[in-house]
Amino acid sequence: MTELIQKDYTILLKDIKQRILSAQYEALKAVNKELISLYWDIGQMILERQEGKTWGKSVVEQLAKDIQTEFPGISGFSASNLWRIKTFYQSYSNNSKLAPLVREIGWSHNILIMGRCKDDTEREYYIRMTRKLDWTKNVLIHQIENQTYEKTLLNQTNFEQTLPAEIRNQAKLAVRDEYTFDFLELGDKHSERQLEQAALQKIEPFLHEMGRIFSFIGNQYRLNINNKEYFIDLLLFHRHLKCLVALELKIGEFIPEYVSKMQFYLAALDDKVKMEDENPSIGIILCKSKDKTIVEYALKESNKPIGVAAYQVVLTLPKELKDQLPAPEQIALLLDDVK
Repeated sequence: MTELIQKDYTILLKDIKQRILSAQYEALKAVNKELISLYWDIGQMILERQEGKTWGKSVVEQLAKDIQTEFPGISGFSASNLWRIKTFYQSYSNNSKLAPLVREIGWSHNILIMGRCKDDTEREYYIRMTRKLDWTKNVLIHQIENQTYEKTLLNQTNFEQTLPAEIRNQAKLAVRDEYTFDFLELGDKHSERQLEQAALQKIEPFLHEMGRIFSFIGNQYRLNINNKEYFIDLLLFHRHLKCLVALELKIGEFIPEYVSKMQFYLAALDDKVKMEDENPSIGIILCKSKDKTIVEYALKESNKPIGVAAYQVVLTLPKELKDQLPAPEQIALLLDDVK
């Protein structure tokens, strides 16, 4: 092949590979949707026949054996899974919002969410985020154990006043109250430089902890303004919000002055770096600790979209913070925008 033909062929091969992968993915989604619908119907049939009857454990065990006899080698119909299937139907049959959503994620994901989440609002969060971000089973386990739901709903931002309505809720769900960087292997005492370098060395898990929807643009990102240089610790791009995200790393407690500095960075990014079709740049100030009241006052008069979060190098979140979660109605409004 000539060089020109080879180039065209490479592009053709790439396009065909992408189309094959896309078709395979859509086929898998269709198969999964049908499997969940099958389990749904079986759960309904078992429940309806048990009502008013004295059917107990032995009937379901016999049903499992007979299904195996009729369909040798078929999986997913053990007695224990049939009980799960019944519980699955019971859990969602009266919830018009979640009933269609559970068909959008895998059975193993559904089992995890059903077993580990305490209420329908928390279940909805993990179902929607699993679907949106294609979380694997292991990633979902990590997110639940890391209490991502609580950390997201307790976050502190001023997005309500500073972002367009069409991306406001999505942005709120993109910033957590606290991040856990135990994988960075940092001691409790470390410098900002050490924190930044550790994050760069493990940039993939770092971005996963930030939410798996960020792309890395650069560190110590240079802004040249009137022949003076300024540097943003980390510059990211949020793929769903389609906006630049300036991330400042602070190893101490949050102080209000950090907000004015971030406002300056965001103004410069919007003026000099942001593309025309992108949304306003967002800032995240990541501190070792923060006083929620001070953060609230510091963000109150800011005209740029900023979130303030804490980070830790070990995994902990006081259980009592659950009592501080927003009302279910407020959570529902946020989740409605997660498509």
